[in-house]
Amino acid sequence: MSGSKLPISLEFFPPKTPDGAEKLRVVRQQLYGLKPEFCSVTYGAGGSTQEGTFATVGAILGEGVAAASHFSCIGATKASVRAELATLKAMGVKRLVALRGDLPSGYGAGGEFQYASDLVAFIRAETGDDFHIEVAAYPEIHPQAKSPESDLQAFATKVKAGANSAITQYFYNSDAYFRFVDDAYKLGADVPIVPGIMPITSSTQLLRFSDACGAEIPRWIRLRLLGFGDDIASIKAFGLDVVADLCEQLVNGGVPALHFYTMNQSAATTDILRRL
Repeated sequence: MSGSKLPISLEFFPPKTPDGAEKLRVVRQQLYGLKPEFCSVTYGAGGSTQEGTFATVGAILGEGVAAASHFSCIGATKASVRAELATLKAMGVKRLVALRGDLPSGYGAGGEFQYASDLVAFIRAETGDDFHIEVAAYPEIHPQAKSPESDLQAFATKVKAGANSAITQYFYNSDAYFRFVDDAYKLGADVPIVPGIMPITSSTQLLRFSDACGAEIPRWIRLRLLGFGDDIASIKAFGLDVVADLCEQLVNGGVPALHFYTMNQSAATTDILRRL
């Protein structure tokens, strides 16, 4: 990358076992060499892994790296959110990724927050500028959105409620990202919108994820991946080419930073950044 180095951030998910926690600790040490601006930790549906999230955030802070906690509001009450904010503040967390969160199965709407924008507004009202608030953005439209317009409007509402910046769902078509940013800015949502980057290391996992979250896999990429069958080496080499090329287009287009969905692995993210 030319001249000044583009900021990067890394995302992890909370490990479920002591063995997983140890593996993730090793992966983090390998990735800290990339000098991330911060590392974020995801949240399970219905707060199922909230303890795991906070424990992992605490471990990252203890290693001297800034950590952002995902924070979802589905099923939450104002009192529970207030208590969690106090816990995170006491831990030294300065950044939150505020999300609506997924409904656990068999679960009504429930809770005192209907949308992520309600959560953002509440955090701002309660804690002032104590936290840098990130929100999610969907260049290829949230799978539950009624229309592209309503999705953009929902994003603009989150920004107006007090979000400082946004991280996108992953995508493999840079045009979708640049169009989304242009449209959001026209609505006055002019915060930095950081592209979320998903390395390609396994075709089955990627296709399953993408069907679930509404991220578009361009047909040529899907067909190439299926064509490799079980040839893991070829899938990884092709994935590296595709994602490094995407990152290059984004960097050349002037993105504010890159956010990597590491899937708790270090090799793919390291290889992409080395390629850049």
